Amino acid sequence: GTRAVAPTEFAAGSVAELAGGETLRINADGTYVDSSPVRFEGDRGRRVYFASTVPPRFTTDNYETVLFSEGIGRSFLNSLTVTIPATIIPIMIAALSAYALAWMRFPGRALLIAVIIGLLVVPLQMTLIPLLELYNGVGNLFGVPSKTYLGIWLAHTGFGLPFAIYLLRSYMAGLPRELMESARIDGASDFEIFTKIVLPLSFPVLASFAIFQFLWVWNDLLVAMVFLGSGSDQLVLTGKLNALLGSRGGDWEILTTSAFITIIVPLIVFFSLQRYFVRGLLAGSVKGG
Repeated sequence: GTRAVAPTEFAAGSVAELAGGETLRINADGTYVDSSPVRFEGDRGRRVYFASTVPPRFTTDNYETVLFSEGIGRSFLNSLTVTIPATIIPIMIAALSAYALAWMRFPGRALLIAVIIGLLVVPLQMTLIPLLELYNGVGNLFGVPSKTYLGIWLAHTGFGLPFAIYLLRSYMAGLPRELMESARIDGASDFEIFTKIVLPLSFPVLASFAIFQFLWVWNDLLVAMVFLGSGSDQLVLTGKLNALLGSRGGDWEILTTSAFITIIVPLIVFFSLQRYFVRGLLAGSVKGG
């Protein structure tokens, strides 16, 4: 055909009658003959559109393109460097905070809990620019570069803490009160109660949050592009795979391949901790007796 909206307007091998006596014949092998009773002007020929049927091929070309592309190994290490600390740091902070909110009495505790619950509904996209400006301001004050792993660790920690504290506090508040009272009678401090009693009993919910946080950070692209940058040495795995699509997303066929490759590590993490996952999801739903 001669129009993009009608690539199959004429059958292959037939002669199409066009305006001004011009004729066009497209052969089955893709060659064509364009004839006109008047001289063709200019060097540009007629634009021809056609539809072809290509039989399916089962190959590993897309996997080879992704796995052996330049810089894919570096981006994989960058993702691990971002994800592992960004999972461990919020767990450590949230566990201490959740214990304090569940078992320690201090002024403003209820208000602090309400603020944390309110932070759960704040969209991440609304906080990116203010948080980046705050981080850059503090970094300029102390001479810290803006695009560093420290910045993205702090960002992911801040985004993950409200949910982590809410989940862990719900679980810890359901632990038997008699355990805490017996430990205090024996002279144990709050830190000893936390490390020797509460923390071991809270491992299921810690593992559940670790799965959520790891999956979220591993699959993140937006926060990584904002806080870590888009340089060849800074790209995380999702950013590198996005770059492989081309500037206009023309190589869309590697999207499915990229998805299968990126889920390998999260699947390993999930199946390693899956026996704690269901118990952690039910955290706080049943009070201890």
